[in-house]
Amino acid sequence: MDGCLSLAGQIPAGPSPELTAGEEEGLIHRAQRGDRAAFDGLVRLYDQQVLRLVMKVVQSPDEARDLYQEVFLKVYRSLGRFRFEARFSTWLYRVVMNVCYDHLRRQKAREEVQPPATDDDEPQYFHTVEDKQPAGDPERALHSGEIRRRIQKALERLGPRERMVFELRHFQGLKLRAIGELCGTSEETAKNSLFRATQKLRLELSDLV
Repeated sequence: MDGCLSLAGQIPAGPSPELTAGEEEGLIHRAQRGDRAAFDGLVRLYDQQVLRLVMKVVQSPDEARDLYQEVFLKVYRSLGRFRFEARFSTWLYRVVMNVCYDHLRRQKAREEVQPPATDDDEPQYFHTVEDKQPAGDPERALHSGEIRRRIQKALERLGPRERMVFELRHFQGLKLRAIGELCGTSEETAKNSLFRATQKLRLELSDLV
């Protein structure tokens, strides 16, 4: 069954076809019954949108190819559970969100913690920790490593959505609107999740900020 996803093994090219709501629903029903061509049609319909979303997270063609294939593999395996209670695109984007979150969760501690990117209308939540010790000082290196471990541990204590939103915003540099789209929610909800995550982190790391 997994062999049907061979078309998802490469980065797609060209625009996806457009269908009416009724045509898309018919395509989904046929794919749920095991129609290989219908499922391939769904992949072609959404491949560019899925690719753009995963590229916002990983910004690497090789990693994006892996996540892209993983998304459509999960879609293939779980399509029978789609009950048309929401738009198919919303359901699909939630699959993308879960795959991307799992990918971020698997990533090891980064080599260094970058200062957060900010929009003009967003407050600066974190400040770079000032370090006046000379470069190359072993004590400074030890201190920096401890800070990274503290931040990583604090991130692990956040809820899944809060951590996803925080990492997409501050480590990947995504705008809140893009994060809301990726998470299948609104920009305002993403902003609230970011605020809660930031408050928790500031409390956890109060001696560092």
